[in-house]
Amino acid sequence: MTVAPVYKQGWTMDDVHWSLFDPSLVEPSLLAAVKAAALVEYNAPDYVAYLKRVFSDAGPETQASIEQWGREEARHGHALGRWAELADPKFNLEDAFTRFRKGYTPAHFDASEEGSIRGSRRGEMIARCVVEAGTSSYYSAIRDASEEPVLKEIAGRIAADEYRHYKLFYDTLNAQDEPDLSFWKKLWIALGRVRESDDDELAFSYYCANVSPEKETITPYKHKKYSRLAGQASMTVYHRHHVQKLVQMVIKVVGANPHGWLAELAGALLWRRLSAKSA
Repeated sequence: MTVAPVYKQGWTMDDVHWSLFDPSLVEPSLLAAVKAAALVEYNAPDYVAYLKRVFSDAGPETQASIEQWGREEARHGHALGRWAELADPKFNLEDAFTRFRKGYTPAHFDASEEGSIRGSRRGEMIARCVVEAGTSSYYSAIRDASEEPVLKEIAGRIAADEYRHYKLFYDTLNAQDEPDLSFWKKLWIALGRVRESDDDELAFSYYCANVSPEKETITPYKHKKYSRLAGQASMTVYHRHHVQKLVQMVIKVVGANPHGWLAELAGALLWRRLSAKSA
């Protein structure tokens, strides 16, 4: 088994070995998925503003950690977008992102009030850990699936960052002076965040990334259609061990044994769901 390189925090665009790009190894469905992922990652500044409101009185160290997280997330989008522009010269990250941002803005991004939509800071961090667990496993899967060397490197770098982000939010969760949540409340928040993956973010990002502005009139956005296409493009990279790792990270954050029966059951159910989506 090949051992993946371990990438340190703080990498830049100049650290990526762009000269190794091989267009003959670009896989079309993976390219479509990467374009969409680039838009989602590039949207980090809105998440930063929201999290800074949630943790407005948490102190400068927490605020700085949120800002650093946001910079790294935006860098992920930049790197993925640059790779997609190499693989498809007709794709333009900034243009596609402008369309995406115009059509997708969750209500809590524009809200001015402080506080988490999850009901507490602990709830917010559980939700963020779910997201980081998902992205860490997703980019690990892309790294393992891609034969194109530059995408493999970028995905490996991002996967390592996302795992560190998971740890950041997990530590932040446990550092809160709020009362702890019950297991069932934690599980409810985690499942709720998983269900949100079916909202417009992934479907609309796939649409904006893969349907040109010139074709919008004859190919209008339909959530169900592009949610299905996004699922088919992205879920095919997963193998069972990627899914199990994701589940273990989520199970840990809700306070259960990541190697126990609940993790095994949840892993089997999620693998079945993802397999159906990729069919």
